[in-house]
Amino acid sequence: MSEINIAHPHEYDHRHADVSSGWLRATVFGAMDGLVSNVGLIAGIAAAGASSGMVVVTGVSGLIAGAISMALGEFTSVRTANEQLDAEVRIEREAHTRNPAGEQAELALLFERLGMQEEVARVAAGQVHTNSEQAVRVHLAHELGLSPEEKPSPWVAAVSSLLSFSVGALIPILPFLFGFGTLGWGLAFGGLGLLLAGGLAARTTRRNWLLGAVRQLTFGGVAVAVTYTIGTLLGVSAIG
Repeated sequence: MSEINIAHPHEYDHRHADVSSGWLRATVFGAMDGLVSNVGLIAGIAAAGASSGMVVVTGVSGLIAGAISMALGEFTSVRTANEQLDAEVRIEREAHTRNPAGEQAELALLFERLGMQEEVARVAAGQVHTNSEQAVRVHLAHELGLSPEEKPSPWVAAVSSLLSFSVGALIPILPFLFGFGTLGWGLAFGGLGLLLAGGLAARTTRRNWLLGAVRQLTFGGVAVAVTYTIGTLLGVSAIG
């Protein structure tokens, strides 16, 4: 039987995707938000009777404003989450300095709850606590499910969301930019974009791509129905 190489965890049998960088959630969220918001936006303004030029101006304005808003929101939220993690690390370090015996006993109890025998849990906790930084990481992992080494980059999240939102928001206004802009074409492009985005997101997470595509199209359809109805009820004259 050949020797199994386990120098890197899991690689002998399977591998995991990198889920700590923060780009995946920001990219998927940005693309979906850009598509749904701009499809709904052009549906509402077109239903109100606006000209193709007005639809383009509205769509491009929504793209720019939404992309900047998404980027700033992602940057702030990810940075705030990282700062909260840093605060929890400081709290845990202070607790280890103030009461190392109590922290070691707490870790032993946690190990017992995981299924270790009492004596084994005490020995394991003692071994972990020979390295104070390692002890802090283990406590954070077991108590809060956090890892100080796995903090997503706020810059990566911001740029990912800005670019993906821009691409998503651009798709439904492409027909208007290229001179064959009607509401039908805008909705068709937007619907195709929703199907592709939903399918790709599902494939990335190893789920059924067809279900993901249909689900996203359904969500977008609800937004379009609402904004179209409001636009029809109001009309350009009422807005003006």
